[in-house]
Amino acid sequence: MSVVVVGNPKPNSRTRQAAELLMTRLTGSPPTAVIDVIDLGAGLLGWGDPAVAEAKATVLGADVLIVASPTFKATYTGLLKLFLDQFGAGELRGVIGVPLMLGAAPQHALAPELLLKPVLVEIGCTCPTPGLYLLDSDYEDNAALTAWLDRARDVVPHS
Repeated sequence: MSVVVVGNPKPNSRTRQAAELLMTRLTGSPPTAVIDVIDLGAGLLGWGDPAVAEAKATVLGADVLIVASPTFKATYTGLLKLFLDQFGAGELRGVIGVPLMLGAAPQHALAPELLLKPVLVEIGCTCPTPGLYLLDSDYEDNAALTAWLDRARDVVPHS
């Protein structure tokens, strides 16, 4: 199962569109499930919320997981952090994780690799590719995406 988690405070954002596009191009199929974390609302602030538990169960069932965030203050969003905090160390063992971040300028290109990827590894994901950073103004078709896909297809299962 392929799952996309989007940590953008705006529902149906460009971040979501980019993550769905990436999953489709990476695996050859659209994601099986998309979790727009903003839809979980205040349930993220505690433990035991049924909608958060359902979203977590979906992620636990993933084979390939793209975790996407816009770049806020040079890092991923607090909203995404609230969701990722629901997972214990090693809980996503066996899941292939792909960190994706979008931003307005290239200065933050290392953010997915330096900030988001370590969190995914801590909660158990295997991250066999470098994190991917795309400019939100041209995420659909750019050289960085094409080059990243050429490299990643060799290590991420696809149909």
